[in-house]
Amino acid sequence: MDRRTFIGRVAGGILAVPLASRAQTSSMPVIGFLSGQSPGSWAPYVAAFRNGLTETGYVEGKNVTIEFRWAEGHYDRLPALVAELIRRQVAVVVAGGGGAREAKTATVTIPIVFTTGNDPVENGLVTSLAHPGGNATGVSFVPTELAAKRLELLHQLVPKVAAIAMVVNPVTTYAAPRARKVQEAARSFGLQLHVLNARTEQEIDAAFATLVKLRAGALLVDSDPFFNGRRDQFVALAARYAVPAIYDGREYVDAGGLMSYGGSITEVYRLAGIYTGKILKGAKPADLPILQPTKVDLVINLKTAKSLGISIPQSLLLRANEVIQ
Repeated sequence: MDRRTFIGRVAGGILAVPLASRAQTSSMPVIGFLSGQSPGSWAPYVAAFRNGLTETGYVEGKNVTIEFRWAEGHYDRLPALVAELIRRQVAVVVAGGGGAREAKTATVTIPIVFTTGNDPVENGLVTSLAHPGGNATGVSFVPTELAAKRLELLHQLVPKVAAIAMVVNPVTTYAAPRARKVQEAARSFGLQLHVLNARTEQEIDAAFATLVKLRAGALLVDSDPFFNGRRDQFVALAARYAVPAIYDGREYVDAGGLMSYGGSITEVYRLAGIYTGKILKGAKPADLPILQPTKVDLVINLKTAKSLGISIPQSLLLRANEVIQ
């Protein structure tokens, strides 16, 4: 081998490595993760999503890339954020934390995996639960029926309380119908229900001040991504005002809340990760039925109950899936 040939082959080898590396990187699928919330409060759900992806053989940084877009509780930012992901030409858009409708409005071609606390058929995300059609599928934890059940559990906890407050986020489409459902349940128990609106941190503070003025003896916090991202605020205010409250997820109880009744949001995001992996492998959203987790847990925090001077009825303790001492 002459010197010129040797140098040429060595140079070709040196150049081939970065070129191959760039080709591998460019061929790695990119997932666009859109959320109306913040990365700090959503960290457990992102971890669950990654776990679901791993179950299908995808590991971030190894054979898939994830680009995150967070609206930080400002839902008006979502259209611009999802537009960024579309320009990035992501392989899949994962829309949660209140971003499902914006993603569906933005594209009819890029596959969408959503998580929603709303009925996806009523909300126009899919044509049916069994056969979604179009480019979107996902996981729905429809909590409207559960909201009325939470009122019943709260009534069992404090049966002498005649007036209860319910905090909802008025910017969501499901707040009004859910409040009506809870109002019907309240009338059946002979209770007065005060529905309070809160769409910002300041309005959450104001809602607690209002419920005290209304002499509401207990609180039902509606299921809402924005509220979930402010769970520490809710728990702290409930403690400050000594108001027994029930929430939709155990994350509130882990943070010191009194009681929760609902499904596991971490499980919802794990399932979303699995569906995302299936789509990356070639599955069509139209062929993937909407998943609906059926397991619902009642979790009670005895330490919080003691601090509020509340004795938990034996019937609730026996029914609870978990009691935190």
